[in-house]
Amino acid sequence: MSAMGHGGMGRGGGGGRGPGGQRHADWDGSRPSKVNRMRNLRGLIALLAPYRARSAAALAALLIGTAASLAPPLLAREAIDKGIQHQDFGTLVVIVIAFLVAAILASTMTFAQTYLVGWVGQRALADLRLKIFTHLQSLPVGFYESRPTGVLISRMTNDVEALDTMVTDSVVTLFEAGLTLIGSIGILLYLDVKLALLTFVIFPLLIGGSLWFRIASASAFRRTRETIGALTAYLQESLSGVRVVRSFAQEGRHESQFAQANAENRGANMRTVVLNARYFPAVELLSGLAIAGIVAYGGYQAIEGRITVGTVVAFVAALSFLFNPIQQLSQLYTTYQSGMAALEKIFLLLDEKPSLTDRPDAVQLPAVVGEIAFEGVSFAYGARPRTRSRRGERSANGHGRSGLEHKDAAEPSYVLHQVELRVGPGETLALVGATGAGKSTIAKLLARFYDPTEGRVLIDGHDLREVSSSSLRSQMGIVPQEAFLFSGTIRENIAFGRPEASDEQVSAAAAAVGADDLIESLPQGYDTQIGERGSQLSSGQRQLIAFARALIADPRILILDEATSNVDLHTEAKIESGMRRLLAGRTAVVIAHRLSTIRRAGRIVLLEHGRIVEQGTHEELIDAGGRYSELYSDWAAQAAA
Repeated sequence: MSAMGHGGMGRGGGGGRGPGGQRHADWDGSRPSKVNRMRNLRGLIALLAPYRARSAAALAALLIGTAASLAPPLLAREAIDKGIQHQDFGTLVVIVIAFLVAAILASTMTFAQTYLVGWVGQRALADLRLKIFTHLQSLPVGFYESRPTGVLISRMTNDVEALDTMVTDSVVTLFEAGLTLIGSIGILLYLDVKLALLTFVIFPLLIGGSLWFRIASASAFRRTRETIGALTAYLQESLSGVRVVRSFAQEGRHESQFAQANAENRGANMRTVVLNARYFPAVELLSGLAIAGIVAYGGYQAIEGRITVGTVVAFVAALSFLFNPIQQLSQLYTTYQSGMAALEKIFLLLDEKPSLTDRPDAVQLPAVVGEIAFEGVSFAYGARPRTRSRRGERSANGHGRSGLEHKDAAEPSYVLHQVELRVGPGETLALVGATGAGKSTIAKLLARFYDPTEGRVLIDGHDLREVSSSSLRSQMGIVPQEAFLFSGTIRENIAFGRPEASDEQVSAAAAAVGADDLIESLPQGYDTQIGERGSQLSSGQRQLIAFARALIADPRILILDEATSNVDLHTEAKIESGMRRLLAGRTAVVIAHRLSTIRRAGRIVLLEHGRIVEQGTHEELIDAGGRYSELYSDWAAQAAA
């Protein structure tokens, strides 16, 4: 959409609720069910699917490397029993060479599987980041009105990082430790069944401890993901509003609140620290007791001549292959818990369905003349559309049901009531009224950020629900109350809606709205870096740049939302001059609190409580002596004072 800024339009009575009328909660911190866990694992497998060939190669390298790493205990037994004890130097040399071959093979395969797993993991996670970003771009404006930006950023950073650790480290550990554990059990049974069974006596204790650790740590790791998300969200909001914090000298209060969120995050992490501190030393103790028992019993058996010394040495060596993977798998569970909690949040976000999507049969809106019509439009935030489209084939929500078939349990709170409004091509319509009267809601419906609950919104006779959003917004420009500029140069910001624009076209657009003098007075002119959100410019200067950005995109329909509400009178006069040039020949809907900015509008509509109470030219409404006349008199008196 041309020249669109973030957060430009107020909620218009939305109460901070999203498209479904519900505060966000479930997608951000719900406890994953077994069904969700399986869904998440399937989603993770789907991410890795495009790289199945390299994944298979990594698995093959892992199998060969694990087999090579398990060879030393068996080779050690042969070296002792057949080489050293029999003083057979030739056999010893052969076994030493076998040791070297096994070491080289294990090292080579470890390199191969580490590289391949890293290669696959980084590409899969890059795909996931792109998928999240693309999905966020598709969600409606209402979604962002009720979700903290910092939490969404946490999904892209903290949670993807936790998933990165799980994919690139834990997957390798899972297969390697699992294969090593199975291989070592086989080796122990091969070396001596009685010693192996004696060792397996401690398995119930290990399994019981692992189950306790899993149950105790599950909620702890989920809580750490929630607290780091809340911490990131608060940090982002505090940094965005740092000027307000400083202006009201509230640094201390913000530090206190951040310290509280930080303490909650620390407490959640300390819970995992305590669990680790209890569990892993216990595994170490059990492994030490097992080795001591095997040395005592195996040594006695060797002294009695029932088994060879090489078997005892090989058995003790193989025990390290048994307990190390058990510890690794236990440690893996901590990473797994953290990664799965992150994966749950990511997929819950990806499960958010856009409340507004193009119909399968949506048509491309042709080049518009600029006629706008609101026919019997009522709207309530969170309510489902309940009227038929013009074609009468399906209801406004896209299903083939009766338009009045869906009713909320409670009657929704309407912010617009049966609005009938027509704007001719090239006409400038001004919307005035108190805050919450429904002005911004009309603009949102016109831009199709929402669909009407009842009635239709049309452009050149086309119901907006029947045309593609891209073809609509490519012919529409919005200049919000807070002109949002991106970090970069002035030239890049002006050309935002038309990236292919030449330098001459950028300069012409700036000159047309009266921004050229401002730009040329800057040190680097059009190449001046303006900082994040245009922080190097004043609000009036940002607004002029926004006008130029809208003009260069050459939209046929313009929406100006409180475009002069944040500037002084001197800057306002300059902006009004630029606004007149911008509006020339275009259909425009102008929202303004300052009545001075809309006196020249072709028609003025006064809204109260979501209803049109008066409309006409400035002179007609003044002569009528109604509500508009009263508002204008009050404004004139304040301006004179």
